[in-house]
Amino acid sequence: MDIKRSGSQPSGAGPSEWFTGIVRIDPLHSAPDPARVAMASVTFEPGARTAWHAHPLGQTLIVTLGRGLVQREGGPIEEIAPGDVVWFEPNEKHWHGATATTAMTHITIQERLDGKAVTWMDHVADAQYAGS
Repeated sequence: MDIKRSGSQPSGAGPSEWFTGIVRIDPLHSAPDPARVAMASVTFEPGARTAWHAHPLGQTLIVTLGRGLVQREGGPIEEIAPGDVVWFEPNEKHWHGATATTAMTHITIQERLDGKAVTWMDHVADAQYAGS
């Protein structure tokens, strides 16, 4: 058994290579091999968002605070709120983040495949984020 005590893992800034705007990542758990799951709480300030990305085994988001936006490639931008659970299928290209006016926090859960949990792609342009 391994208990991660609240506050025992430092928060980190979301790297500008993967995010637009101010993002804070709070690690929750990364299971040791042979398990593959990793979890974090991610907070996006208004207007902040991920770059386009995909996960080899999919990703689950659980919205805990605020209002957010999600979009899969070719689909509409959808608003998300506390209590919503979002599932992205394996290798589904997508992005997620806060609305333009409200911060959003979600828990993210994904699994590693051959040591890799995510493939990062291009940043979401301001016009794409605005839905234009």
